[in-house]
Amino acid sequence: MGYCKAPCVFLLCLFISFCLPRQLLADEVDKNLTAQLFIDASEQSSRPIPQTLFGIFFEEINHAGAGGLWAELVSNRGFEAGGANIPSNIDPWSIIGDESSIIVSTDRSSCFERNKVALKMEVLCNSEGTHICPSGGVGIYNPGFWGMNIEQGKSYKIVFYVRSTGAIDISVSFTSSDGLQTLSSTNIKASASDVSNWTKMEVLLEAKETNHNSRLQLTTSKNGVVWFDQVSAMPLDTYKGHGFRNELAEMLADIKPRFIRFPGGCFVEGEWLRNAFRWKASVGPWEERPGHFGDVWMYWTDDGLGYFEFLQLAEDLGALPIWVFNNGISHNDQVDTSSVLPFVQEALDGIEFARGDASSTWGAVRAAMGHPEPFDLKYVAIGNEDCGKKNYRGNYLKFYDAIKRTYPDIKIITNCDGSSLPLDHPTDLYDFHVYTSANNLFSMSHKFDRTTRQGPKAFVSEYAVTGKDAGTGSLLAALAEAAFLIGLEKNSDVVHMASYAPLFVNSNDRRWNPDAIVFNSFQVYGTPSYWVQRFFTESSGATLLNATLQKDSSNSLVASAITWKNSEDGQTYVRIKVVNFGSNSVNLQISVDGLDPNSVKLSGSTKTTLTSANLMDENSFKEPKKVAPNQTLLEDAQEMSALLRPHSFTSFDLLKESVNLRITEDDSSLVSSI
Repeated sequence: MGYCKAPCVFLLCLFISFCLPRQLLADEVDKNLTAQLFIDASEQSSRPIPQTLFGIFFEEINHAGAGGLWAELVSNRGFEAGGANIPSNIDPWSIIGDESSIIVSTDRSSCFERNKVALKMEVLCNSEGTHICPSGGVGIYNPGFWGMNIEQGKSYKIVFYVRSTGAIDISVSFTSSDGLQTLSSTNIKASASDVSNWTKMEVLLEAKETNHNSRLQLTTSKNGVVWFDQVSAMPLDTYKGHGFRNELAEMLADIKPRFIRFPGGCFVEGEWLRNAFRWKASVGPWEERPGHFGDVWMYWTDDGLGYFEFLQLAEDLGALPIWVFNNGISHNDQVDTSSVLPFVQEALDGIEFARGDASSTWGAVRAAMGHPEPFDLKYVAIGNEDCGKKNYRGNYLKFYDAIKRTYPDIKIITNCDGSSLPLDHPTDLYDFHVYTSANNLFSMSHKFDRTTRQGPKAFVSEYAVTGKDAGTGSLLAALAEAAFLIGLEKNSDVVHMASYAPLFVNSNDRRWNPDAIVFNSFQVYGTPSYWVQRFFTESSGATLLNATLQKDSSNSLVASAITWKNSEDGQTYVRIKVVNFGSNSVNLQISVDGLDPNSVKLSGSTKTTLTSANLMDENSFKEPKKVAPNQTLLEDAQEMSALLRPHSFTSFDLLKESVNLRITEDDSSLVSSI
């Protein structure tokens, strides 16, 4: 170990050269830019970071929920996507058989009042006689959301409602996309009296083979008239048993989000109010939910992933729910403030659903859904990106007053930006959104340096690099975002929350680029922007240290330092994060002041780097970790410099552990470095 002269100043002895021979590094130092990072770790100069700083934002965009996080395999399970009128389009359902053997139509005969459309199947052939059905029978099939992922050994629960004029003999099967390979199948038989009225059928199918592009079939070789409605196929194995697709939910859990903002975004507003997300239509038994057409992102959702499920997801992730509700404003129409009180009551009812006692009107609905205890709802946002709309301020005040009167502890978030000018209305937090180029976002690492420290705090609920710099998820975009997040971390006295957007994209329906997590029916990967968020998983609730950069002519560096405690091993770490946004290597000199010299040493510490050969490199299903963090141990610490690679994001986790120092009389003025 090296030693430092001053008893209260520590030169951080990092020789970060794992990929470079020691002599080569020495030869290149003269070619590199240089900078110094001074860290004051004293208690008086440090401050706590809010527990809520980094979280996630979920919006129903890019089929993020329907065909994504929500594990339902059937698309348009209630045959409602074509609208309430009949005849209706049943897409993506398709017919097995021809006009001589089967006729399929829709009618409004369903037993569910809020979704009356049902599918009517007239079977003209039979298993015997003059008009024999083709081999395998006739019927309907559903390909799901660009193919169902059916995996060998896994079980799937199939539920559907059926009615018939006679006895039924229906085959329920998972097959390949062409119907030639049967993965699992069972038969349901019932007498005419058993199915003369709508009857719920449930079966379990265990897959004998794997096919990532499967479909669900309902077929028969028995003539007669059969009606189907509310056909569902769900894997039994979901995240914590609550219906979320495992690998996608686990990607979220790995971010360790402290909050989840939902369900949008523009999804909350709608192009027109008639198509806005309304929470009351998304709760209760799934069969009774009417679903709706999201006219901003242009696809149907059956709202299986509804208000209750979002609250459940937040609880499962250990995150605080932040509910964004409609305030009577869409993209194209809005409710006058004098008429907005029904919307206000809808919001109050929604809070009661989440927080009310099980004996309350809406708390009882929640309890009936299996969650008698209240959810931990502490934050609500009044609208999304509506500040410039004519009626927003008037509507906002109606909501604010009513919510504060009934739930004074709830924190309210306004759509209006308070980062530059004082707001003209009361609020606890203000929403800040930014989508811009890489250079602009990098420069915005100082955006909140000059924001007033008085008044409401900032919620940066949507940020990302977009446009040509981003592609579908580039290293360049991720580095700029990393610098921006370091700036938020250093300004966390005024920025209390931040989340990237959008979170998910189904590769078959890219409505927005880029996104943090990309998936299809069976694959998933994180973009470089996702991996940047992983660098900040320990920041919420940590202690921010005062970190100051002194640079030469380069302005390509942004850095921060925190201390955090690992809940798993109880160890405390110093984490230093540095973005080198420039095209030159930088020799960074690091020194730390304010740590007890007799209590720490460099041991069990790591260096993690995110970089790649090309700034526009992206991940893909073929190369899911082409741009991903690389972690190595810090084994040798003989020097006082860290070589930062061009276009890189580097994190140093320094383990602090107690040591017994033997200091000789000659060394009594020296201290051990970490």
